[in-house]
Amino acid sequence: MNAWELLDSEEIAALPGAPAGLSVMALMRRGSEYVIRVGNRELMSSTQHASEEALADLACQRLGGRADARVLVGGLGMGFTLAAALRGLGPDARVVVAELMPAVVRWNRGPLGPLAGNPLDDPRVAVHEGDVAELIRTPPEPWSAILLDVDNGPTGMTRSTNDWLYTPRGVEASYAALELGGIYGVWSAFPDDRFTRRMQRAGFATEVENVRSRGAKGGSRHYVWIGKADG
Repeated sequence: MNAWELLDSEEIAALPGAPAGLSVMALMRRGSEYVIRVGNRELMSSTQHASEEALADLACQRLGGRADARVLVGGLGMGFTLAAALRGLGPDARVVVAELMPAVVRWNRGPLGPLAGNPLDDPRVAVHEGDVAELIRTPPEPWSAILLDVDNGPTGMTRSTNDWLYTPRGVEASYAALELGGIYGVWSAFPDDRFTRRMQRAGFATEVENVRSRGAKGGSRHYVWIGKADG
């Protein structure tokens, strides 16, 4: 079997629970497979992305094919969620993808780009290199949909500051940032009944979908929450 090859790396703040200081986020390749790791933890792999695509597919289905939807994607990852959103949106849609890690944007403009069809090259896309929370707290205008694929879901892994997104205040802020009938989608590696109730208390009509990391081929069980801001 081929050995893993380090393509690039960048220092980031230490993981919660790790010694104070910096951790290293690394882009690795083995044959045709790419992974992003922080320390010894694998964050994502190019061979398991069906559940990330399902997040966008489920949300866009509920938008009903609106040609001019305004969509916020939190977390670029390897570009699969963004690419799926673009496939489900009309020609006049606008998509802002917020990514906190400059290296992830750089890698998606480089070796990772072709994996998802170079979605950052789509003229409907704008990149916000910063915290997605900024665009939820102060949206430039109400969003038609907010899709969050940040860390491992309601429990942040790479940065504890991401936890705010999934607190009651964060969920309520997302509700307030949506237009009437807007869609709120959240990806998670784990089930979380408390988060379901949190969405419901914020006012969302809430569904939870069980999806697989490899789609029809199986893989790990992941979870997607879809909420509708009914007003």
